[in-house]
Amino acid sequence: MMPYADAVELEILWANLIGIVSERARALQRTAFSPIVREAGDLACALFDRRGRMVAQADTGTPGHINCLANAATSLAEMFRGSLDPGDVIVTNDPWLSAGHLFDITMLTPLFFGRELTGFFGSTIHYTDIGGSGLGTGARDAHEEGLWIPPLKLYERGKLNQTLFRMIEANVRTPKAVAGDLSAQLAAGHSVADLLQRLCRRHRLDDIEGISDEILRRSEEATRNAIRSLKAGTFHGESRFDTPSGESIVLKAAVNIDTRAGEILVDFAGSSLQSTQGINCVLNFAHAYTTFAVRSCLNPELPNNSGSLAPIRVTAPEGSIVNCTYPAPVTGRHLVGMYVPMPILKALHSVVPGRVLAEGSGAIWTVQIQGKQASGESFTSSMFFFSGGMGAREHKPGPSVTCYPTGVGAIPVETLEASMPIVFDFKRLRPNSGGAGRSRGGDGQSVQFRLLTEHPWLMSAMTTRLDGGAEGIDGGRPGAPGQFLINGISTKSAGKRLMKPDDVVQFETPGGGGYGAIADE
Repeated sequence: MMPYADAVELEILWANLIGIVSERARALQRTAFSPIVREAGDLACALFDRRGRMVAQADTGTPGHINCLANAATSLAEMFRGSLDPGDVIVTNDPWLSAGHLFDITMLTPLFFGRELTGFFGSTIHYTDIGGSGLGTGARDAHEEGLWIPPLKLYERGKLNQTLFRMIEANVRTPKAVAGDLSAQLAAGHSVADLLQRLCRRHRLDDIEGISDEILRRSEEATRNAIRSLKAGTFHGESRFDTPSGESIVLKAAVNIDTRAGEILVDFAGSSLQSTQGINCVLNFAHAYTTFAVRSCLNPELPNNSGSLAPIRVTAPEGSIVNCTYPAPVTGRHLVGMYVPMPILKALHSVVPGRVLAEGSGAIWTVQIQGKQASGESFTSSMFFFSGGMGAREHKPGPSVTCYPTGVGAIPVETLEASMPIVFDFKRLRPNSGGAGRSRGGDGQSVQFRLLTEHPWLMSAMTTRLDGGAEGIDGGRPGAPGQFLINGISTKSAGKRLMKPDDVVQFETPGGGGYGAIADE
């Protein structure tokens, strides 16, 4: 007989697990120092069983972070199996193991009932600074991009690893902020153990393994059944876009639907080779956005956990732009990773046309600024970003200034102006930048800013879709490409740029593609 076959009890337990991780995610978001975490929600939190399988994720966070965290936790649980004690905390920002670049630090807290390991709480958040060359695509390899933290114990039996902590502090420009964010992640993990123990005591459970087995079994079974209801075969999609250096990237996806096994294999063979620029995407990050795209078209109402992810497999040739090999530079991996869903949606258009969208603006436009305050004190801003328009849906327009697939919010300009000497002249919709069609693509936005400073300053800006707009689908028109202007002159960006005190920066973000031909055409 199946454990927890009582649907009511299982639903109560499930709701409690989601409540625990979601409450801790919001607490982490509130206490984080980095504005991109605190204001934009660029984070992920999840609960794992003792085997490192993701059981429940928080109801906030980004697909890239959460699905990377699922893979990272499984690897870390295996790596430290048999060597964990109460009070241990594991930390890493290994790009190939975790979330794809050094700016994202993953923390895994083992959860114990007495001396027995019962599971893990994991979190990944974006850090303002990790040393090295900072935000940008100009580094020649990953080691130039910042401090690399291999999987290590930040705490061992409740005692801080002072050597590791001092090493981290000494290698970043904003040690207080980094220490604050590490503390926020630590606090989130410590409190989960107590909450989980209370839940297990209420329901007379020794651990969560039985709950985990049942939730993951049901999730996997439901996902396989949803795949079995589709049309079998292999379907192809292709997307093209430009990157900050002007390099043109091609992503090709072959989506094989095996209705007998209830599995989907997405193969990126034929995509561009990895780049010398820092736009490369590790397979873990490509997998995260692939599974998100497939599941959003398949059964988005199901829990996102190791069970529902298991029937979706991803392959890509080693050395390709979505499976780069060490030590390729990866800081701007989102510039490619956020395009991963586009060819998949095109491939699935002939399978589930009502559930896909036209191409969107693609990756968020990201900016980081370094300069001096009026006092002469140096500052490094957190990464901030601006979205373009989302692709149109079959019967609805694409939302404006909404970047599918990341899901993060924008940092309010008031927050940015309060944290550094920046002023925004305007931030407004870019009318008619979305592609025309039966359903219109979402519009991008126009943003202009400058620094109030007497000193030169540095800007790293990462933009895409300057050379061509997002494609429409089913006869829909393409969205408008973006424009990046300095003092009114169009430019492209790669790496850090030295700016004059009175320089004015303007972004015109791309629009989304339209869906369906206009009736009178």
